[in-house]
Amino acid sequence: MVNARMIRNVFAVVVLSVLASGVRADVIMDWNARADAIATDKRMFPPAHGRVLAMMHVAMFEAVNAIERRYVPYRLNLVADQKTSGDTAAAVAGHDILMALFPDQKTALDALLSETLNRVADGPVRERGIILGHKAAEGILELRSADGSDAAESYRPFTKPGVYVPTALPVSSTVGSFTPWVMSSAAQFRPQGPPALTSETWIRDFNEIREIGGTNSTTRSAEQTDIAKFWFLAGPRTYNPIVQQVAMHKQMNLLDCARLFALASVAGADSFIAVFDAKYTYNFWRPVTAIRNADLTGNASTPRDAGWLPLGDTPMHPEYPCAHCITSAAVTAVLLGVAGKDVGEITLTSAMAPGVVRRWTNLDDYRDEVSNARVWAGFHYRFSTEVGKDMGKKIGELTVATQLRPLK
Repeated sequence: MVNARMIRNVFAVVVLSVLASGVRADVIMDWNARADAIATDKRMFPPAHGRVLAMMHVAMFEAVNAIERRYVPYRLNLVADQKTSGDTAAAVAGHDILMALFPDQKTALDALLSETLNRVADGPVRERGIILGHKAAEGILELRSADGSDAAESYRPFTKPGVYVPTALPVSSTVGSFTPWVMSSAAQFRPQGPPALTSETWIRDFNEIREIGGTNSTTRSAEQTDIAKFWFLAGPRTYNPIVQQVAMHKQMNLLDCARLFALASVAGADSFIAVFDAKYTYNFWRPVTAIRNADLTGNASTPRDAGWLPLGDTPMHPEYPCAHCITSAAVTAVLLGVAGKDVGEITLTSAMAPGVVRRWTNLDDYRDEVSNARVWAGFHYRFSTEVGKDMGKKIGELTVATQLRPLK
């Protein structure tokens, strides 16, 4: 017969099992949202934001994975009792990473951590989670302590003695020297240089963007204009909501959600490293520069337009390749590699285009829209978007193939 003691014992085992398995995937999303909010408040450039997310999400993954041990860890060799709160471990790891990077955010970070801790009963299960989260964060902070992210900016403007040039310096010139998360080097996927200024590719893509990317274009449709402005939105905030929606559509548990965000974040971080390595290697001119100086090339097929302006403000770094394109392609490759093609309907809004909502059921369509938008905005030549997409695809596929793999 089943007596009261047996029922209590079974109930206790079930409770401990739920706590250990970490069924609350939303703790990962809570801390992702907090990191995004900090980046917005501090107006962080995308590569710096991407580095923060990679550190935080890898630490959270390492903590939760140490409990279930279903995947190969990134670099840490943590050991944890299965009767450990995964929610607590993840939250403490996320908290400690952000606290180390943004100590001025202590009040808000402590409050968010308390929300998670208050959902877990006081006792050994929670205490083990706290200890595990601290260890995971400490390990990742140590791992990235000398990753080159603190290198001094030293870009040298090109000029002749005594000749004025615009004094606003380009941004992210040191990102290509950051230590990659997945790639063997920043140059692993560095593409060949941009096409010659006499080539058919150059003539075709120069004239395409001159006609469709200008602020006064008569060939760009109203919808294309909306899409171009929508994608003035930049950095991880362009793909984090998509990762979240895929995780929710797949009803991922805590560990699988932590893994998905970690993979997407390290692929995104390496995409920034790769693209800025290439950008500052080739230092290729933006359309606004090329079109206003087209007479200097001596190519009659690429006419000068002295007053041409792009639809929006050109980003302050070299043109080749397209950064938006590499990150969207890398994250798409990760999502396809982990979740497959069935991702439901993905929606996204942008503060840069109020009232506009973009929707996709195919991740490739999302990736391609991003690339088209950069042409329609007058920021990138078509060849640059294609090269960026190819680089991102390779980085995303490498990430899924080599990192956080299922244990056999």
